[in-house]
Amino acid sequence: MSDYDVIVIGGGPGGYVCAIRCAQLGLKTACVEGRGALGGTCLNVGCIPSKALLHASELVHEAEGNFKKMGIIAKDVSVDVKKMLSYKADVVKSNTSGIEFLFKKNKVDYIQGWGEIAAAGEVKVGDKSYKTRHIVIATGSEPASLKGVEVDEERVVTSTGALELKEVPKRLVVIGAGVIGLELGSVWGRLGAEVTVVEFLDHVTPGQDAEVQRQFQKLLQKQGFKFILGAAVSGVEKGDDLKVKYTLRKDDSTHELEADVVLLATGRRPYTEGLGLEKVGIETERGMVKTNKVWQTNVQGIWAIGDVIAGPMLAHKAEDEGMAVAESIAGQHGHVNYDVIPGVIYTAPEVAAVGKTEEQLKEEGRAYKVGKFSFMANGRAKANLVTDGFVKILADKQTDRVLGCHIIGPGAGDLIHEICVAMEFGAAAEDIARTCHAHPTFSEAVREAALACGDGPIHS
Repeated sequence: MSDYDVIVIGGGPGGYVCAIRCAQLGLKTACVEGRGALGGTCLNVGCIPSKALLHASELVHEAEGNFKKMGIIAKDVSVDVKKMLSYKADVVKSNTSGIEFLFKKNKVDYIQGWGEIAAAGEVKVGDKSYKTRHIVIATGSEPASLKGVEVDEERVVTSTGALELKEVPKRLVVIGAGVIGLELGSVWGRLGAEVTVVEFLDHVTPGQDAEVQRQFQKLLQKQGFKFILGAAVSGVEKGDDLKVKYTLRKDDSTHELEADVVLLATGRRPYTEGLGLEKVGIETERGMVKTNKVWQTNVQGIWAIGDVIAGPMLAHKAEDEGMAVAESIAGQHGHVNYDVIPGVIYTAPEVAAVGKTEEQLKEEGRAYKVGKFSFMANGRAKANLVTDGFVKILADKQTDRVLGCHIIGPGAGDLIHEICVAMEFGAAAEDIARTCHAHPTFSEAVREAALACGDGPIHS
């Protein structure tokens, strides 16, 4: 007889959600995690701590800027980095201990240690083996490396080290203009660092709508960011000053930058070290665990979810897959709609997107229309002095069905979910336009963009 119905390896967003859902469905469940705290990268050294520092640093930026315009006189605003990091640590601890409580509440066994798949139906943790009917691989991801860049997490850091800097660097060079680099660059830039971003491509935030990319780069430049695009970094030389060496692809010329701290933010890769995939015969492709459409690997009874499989490396994508796999194991029909997975960049302004970009629709040859509305014409945005950005809705030209939405502006990460719900129900832009929105709110900009897909917005 098996010890468990399900053993989930990995206690991150995908893993812990999967374990809780399995238990809710009546399956005897255990979750194996070797970090020493539940929550994975997201809660410990990723999403949650970075958002804490983004929030704190944005308040500093407000105090130094907009407060005076609003008649708030804040004298001698200063930053205590040590105390700010302590605040961040408290936020992390509160969240991770909360998951332990949820495990106890739902009767999920928490097995501390690094898990290895000894065979189909057997997981080894240290010297002890556990039998199970199903194994779910949810081991997440780790920062990707770059040839010539040696990380020490003190002067040359990944996102992990960038969340633990003991003082504000005078010069911060960020390698990679993706979500992680721009968010953490924003944190230290607001606190006083000179931020230079070096990116291999000729635009920021790969995969975003091109109009958003251009506007976002301009707004970050207004905040003091410097960008070197189309540049291939060949290495970082350590001395009294760090020297970032790069080659501009347009003319093959070589250059170097001096820095106090270098942040390597060139993406993430699946983490499967020590998992025993080869021994069990689990197929992989480009480092990712291969699964079918219902998240099963090629080995009976072994499933995989989250960053370790194909798709966007997003905590909420992993959570959805975790719930879907739990339901599949329990004999139900697990489902994830990959066409409606939002992505958010938590800078100021925020950037959020769901569905298709204009570039994708053009490539598909699909007839579409654009409804766009600027926050410059939104009453709440004017009152809050946050008028940068816009809402852009893409709808099918014939049916008016919403195909995608791209928002750059205040509260974008929350506003995008109105569109997610609309797309999940197959709504038309007119459905959003005819729905009453409270005034004054940022969400009115979404309604106005939907109206712009028809006869036109009211307030511009």
